[in-house]
Amino acid sequence: MAICNLSDLPALLKPNQCLLGLDPGKKTIGIAIADPQRSVASPLKGLAHTKLTAVLGALTDIVKDRNIGGIIMGLPKNMDGSEGSSAQAARSFAANLRKGEAPLPDLPIVFWDERLSTAAVERFMIEENTSRKRRSKTVDKAAAAYILQGALDALKNLDREKE
Repeated sequence: MAICNLSDLPALLKPNQCLLGLDPGKKTIGIAIADPQRSVASPLKGLAHTKLTAVLGALTDIVKDRNIGGIIMGLPKNMDGSEGSSAQAARSFAANLRKGEAPLPDLPIVFWDERLSTAAVERFMIEENTSRKRRSKTVDKAAAAYILQGALDALKNLDREKE
């Protein structure tokens, strides 16, 4: 599979396959998963951005264990919509997923504009009086869930438009 548009994704998924949300940061990759009905995103874990082989191995295990059919990857665009070095790093990470072990190269990847996702999650956590220590441990996986939920909501809207 390749990089695709969100509107193309439903046709590429089998019934009850889940979607994986990724927020590839410099230090940590936030990981979230959608339920089989693709309506709710839940934070799964933060994965240290260490050696590529270790990261690909961990993601391969998640894909196999969780019936993953596609990936929604955060694309950190600049506020003006242009792509800077962080967006290029996300695209490079997606290219590395394509080089990993099966089933990673077989999964369609959709890039999702993630502008201000981490800031929104942090703001929410602060409002909920989450400690700084707790925020630092959970913000990446929560941001991945925020990104994935945005894509899930957009998929639901696409379904409604078809009706």
